[in-house]
Order: sequence, then C-alpha cells, then structure tokens
Amino acid sequence: MSAGIAFAREAEAVADALARYFDGLHHSDVSLLAQVFHPQAHYFSASDGHLLHLDMAQYFPIVAARPSPASQGHARTDRIVSLELAGPVTALAKVTCSIPPKAFIDFLTLVKLDGQWRIVSKVFHHHPMGAT
Repeated sequence: MSAGIAFAREAEAVADALARYFDGLHHSDVSLLAQVFHPQAHYFSASDGHLLHLDMAQYFPIVAARPSPASQGHARTDRIVSLELAGPVTALAKVTCSIPPKAFIDFLTLVKLDGQWRIVSKVFHHHPMGAT
C-alpha cells in the first residue's frame, strides 16, 4: 500500500471518530462520546478567564445533564476545519461546532490505540454564536 493510500485511510478513520464526536455533542449522548474519548482524556479551556480542566469523569455528567441541541431543534454547525496526521498513530484536528448559545473552536489531539482513534485532549475556545 502506498503512503498516500495509507494516509487517506487513516484520515478517513479519524474523520469517522470526529463524526461520532459531533453526534455525541449534538445529541448529548455520553455513550457516543465514550467511544471516541480515551478514558484518560483531558478537557481544557480558558475562555472565561481562568483555566478549566476536567477529566472524563467530570465532563460526561455535564454533557448528560444538558438538553441536547438536537432535542431543541438546533441546526448542526459542526465542521472539520483541518486535520493533520503526525504519523500513523497521532493526529490533530481543528473543528468547529455549536451548542447554543455558544459556538466552539476545538483543538482535538487523537491517538490510535488498539486500532481505534481516540481523543486524548480537547482544548477549546467558546464565544457567543454570531460573534467572532
């Protein structure tokens, strides 16, 4: 298999993982998010002026408790802005999505373990929808 074909195959596999990530967020579905986040993943933001750092045991209950954008009839805005593979088992994705009233820019670091791409780090910024 050529390097280009292998790259394309891995990029497609990462995009599949990101699709589950977007689905999990849009439907507030922790079971989907648990498929794509590594159990030891970490979540960071400083959008509110202080460092927010959560592990998955702290993050998943927040997602489960909020009304899903889907249940409120909100349109999906998710998009993969860029995807870089640093090698056969390491990737970095810049993605955007929204959970009204906020829009998000996420930097997701993924690793491939046991044949599956998993998010190990989510670092993000949020702002009010419509603002830049």
